[in-house]
Amino acid sequence: MSQTWWRGAAIYQVYLRSFADGNGDGVGDLAGLRSRLPYLKDLGIGAIWLNPWYPSPMADGGYDVADYRDIEPVFGTLAEAEKFISEAHELDIKVIIDVVPNHSSTESAWFKEALADPSARGRFWFADEPLNDWQSIFGGSAWTQVPDGQWYLHLFAPEQPDFNWTNPEVHQEFENVLRFWLDRGVDGVRIDSAALLIKSDTGYEDLDEVHDVYRRWREVADEYGERVLIGEVWLPDQERFARYLRPDELHTAFNFDFLSCPWDPAELRKVIDLTLATHTPIGAPPTWVLSNHDVTRPVTRYGRADTSFAHGGALHGSPSDLELGYRRARAAALLAMALPGSVYVYQGEELGLPEVEDLPDDLRQDPMYARSGGTNPGRDGCRIPLPWSGEEPPYGFGAGTPWLPQPESWRKLTVEAQRTDLGSMLNLYRTGLGLRRELLGDGTLAWLDLGPDVLAFTRDSGLTCVTNLGAGPVPLPPGEVALASGQLEDGLLPSDTTVWLTAS
Repeated sequence: MSQTWWRGAAIYQVYLRSFADGNGDGVGDLAGLRSRLPYLKDLGIGAIWLNPWYPSPMADGGYDVADYRDIEPVFGTLAEAEKFISEAHELDIKVIIDVVPNHSSTESAWFKEALADPSARGRFWFADEPLNDWQSIFGGSAWTQVPDGQWYLHLFAPEQPDFNWTNPEVHQEFENVLRFWLDRGVDGVRIDSAALLIKSDTGYEDLDEVHDVYRRWREVADEYGERVLIGEVWLPDQERFARYLRPDELHTAFNFDFLSCPWDPAELRKVIDLTLATHTPIGAPPTWVLSNHDVTRPVTRYGRADTSFAHGGALHGSPSDLELGYRRARAAALLAMALPGSVYVYQGEELGLPEVEDLPDDLRQDPMYARSGGTNPGRDGCRIPLPWSGEEPPYGFGAGTPWLPQPESWRKLTVEAQRTDLGSMLNLYRTGLGLRRELLGDGTLAWLDLGPDVLAFTRDSGLTCVTNLGAGPVPLPPGEVALASGQLEDGLLPSDTTVWLTAS
């Protein structure tokens, strides 16, 4: 890959706990991931992004990091992580890891030291009383009291104390953490909650000083050559979003507007146009994301009356026509793959897995569920361990009982079942990602006018993508069909279907 491999890459997100279990304890691990690297190579991805793999009490699925320079023992060892990086590189697969700079864990050495010695509390936000009425993003107060009477800030769970980024020690620590992993060969870093680091008396989201942090991180990354910084930046203001992508800051950031957009032609066109208008002037590549470890899976979301996504769980349990959602998810996949920039695939998306919404309450582990008093079901439903083979759970995930239960209905959705089905979601992704690597990726597009219910554009290579979001079939422009998300009807493109055309 070139030095700018990340501009057009297809990146596969691995939620390690749920990908593959190599030692039979019911939890996904590095051994399982390493054994499935040939699967990912065959799928056609160019990079793997792993959610946090560090030692953690798992109060928030690993985003409560106790040690940024080691591997959670349930997942494996540091030596095994280094071996994984090497093996991925041998297959020409890049490796992106998660770094969590907004908060730590109450089990970290720094926080334990702070509890034992009040003079060591400057790395976190401690006060004699809550300094404001901020609420945790997970529900409840953002302040928790310690035994000696002081309070500390946590924008997420109480087990995740926020770092104080006015302290130079925090800046130096994370620069050292970056170097630790870049020295071990990782190709990029995804930055969790990237806009929240800096706090003031009036707020904490997207304050100007946060950009100074990423300018310094960019200097560190640039010392290593072909490395990428990716921001998790949830901002409604695209102009402020674009500030994170200036030439001396982050290379790219997640496109949550596209992820959250309803299945509506006008809304999708608006988001795509705004994304391109935001990124093009600053020379940054867009990203296209349909799902991740925090959001409702597309098959379920697109089958609902309201096909948008917003945090809070308000749509949980809303009726979903899974057959309709499956058809739309296939169409959305080809639409996303065809757009200029990089595309992300969340594990299981390529299998057409639906959201699991009927988990027993006593098995839910997401702190969103407990902190909301059960009003928000949390994100466990998109984190169910993957089905690989067989007719019943654990579907080849591993020898033990998975940490979250898999539905009986998934027997038809295993990798094994889909491999030989040419019309399966898996084979749609394999073919699509293969063509994408050859004909798509970074570049530009030119819109075609095929009516208000149709999104159609031609890419630099000459490939034309047409998505019909209307109620009835529409005629196709000239070209040879390279790939379609569904069957064509007498040369017409049916509703909720995408087709790729090459020049005749």
